[in-house]
Amino acid sequence: MGTIKQISAAVLLAALISCSGGANKPKQAGTVASVEPKSAIVAVNDEAQKLLKYLEESGDYVNGRNFPSLIKASAVYKELAGKIKIIDLRSPEAFAKGHIKGAVNVEFSKIPDYFTNVIKPFEFDKIVMVCYAGQIASYATSLLRLMGYGNVYALRWGMSGWNKDFAAGSWLKGISDKYESNLETAENGRAAWSDFPQMNTGKSTGEEILAARYMSLFAAGYDDAFITADLVFEQPQSFYTVNFERKDKYDAGHIPGAVRYKTNGTLGIVPEMESIPTDKNVVVYCGTGHNSGFVTAYLRLFGYRAKTLMYGNNAFMHSKMIKDKALLSWLPFTEAEMENFPVVKN
Repeated sequence: MGTIKQISAAVLLAALISCSGGANKPKQAGTVASVEPKSAIVAVNDEAQKLLKYLEESGDYVNGRNFPSLIKASAVYKELAGKIKIIDLRSPEAFAKGHIKGAVNVEFSKIPDYFTNVIKPFEFDKIVMVCYAGQIASYATSLLRLMGYGNVYALRWGMSGWNKDFAAGSWLKGISDKYESNLETAENGRAAWSDFPQMNTGKSTGEEILAARYMSLFAAGYDDAFITADLVFEQPQSFYTVNFERKDKYDAGHIPGAVRYKTNGTLGIVPEMESIPTDKNVVVYCGTGHNSGFVTAYLRLFGYRAKTLMYGNNAFMHSKMIKDKALLSWLPFTEAEMENFPVVKN
């Protein structure tokens, strides 16, 4: 498999022992059975193998220091007079009610054409994607970065963070303590290894496969890539839920059945990704929904039925995040995250 991050049987065994906390550690209770593979990982299908190899050789964005590519409102405000492009993904109606000075309103599905035929992306120091809460922008930015646009960023918190007037219809509606009492602390095991999804693009090179999937995902829009906390908590058994957080945060309480995956060392790693099932909807969540938006884009690029949880932990345990902020470095959305920067209306 060339330079793809495969590991030998010996290293694999060590990794499995490490991930489980030691060979003699008792199995933890959970809704997903622990897996103790007796053989090598499943062979990766041809298109997935080529895409993995191409992305790794093209900079391995998802395992680099710039992943995820988020930028604060204060940093954008300071650079407005410079070589910066603001692309607003919200509806024309929302855009007209107020947007960042100089921003252009581009429909999500038209982003590939805009980058190819309307602007010269690398003439800008930064291209900032803007949405309502930062999560659509995160999803779009991840796809653009994977496509090779290395100067694209997602505005953290979206317009909710730019000006507090926009938070009422977005972040302030999204935060909740509704399911704080439903959390579990048991460590859940991963699903059995299986091959990557079959993408069936019909393309012959990693570069061509990437381009085909990139175009397909933008054309499909983003609705299917998002899911609410209500749906997940009402029927947790219907999903394979990926907790993309530090272990101490996972141990402090997570969605029932959720399986923790490391924030570094998961994406692009064959044994890790092959433990994510292809026959089930996969819910990815983090503290705010920003990181999970980036992760979801990567998984969907490979054909996984991944969905990012809107507002992350903020959607179901907001007060707990505030209470444990100092201890666990949570990032709850509060008034402190809302700036009061000027907007243009038209």
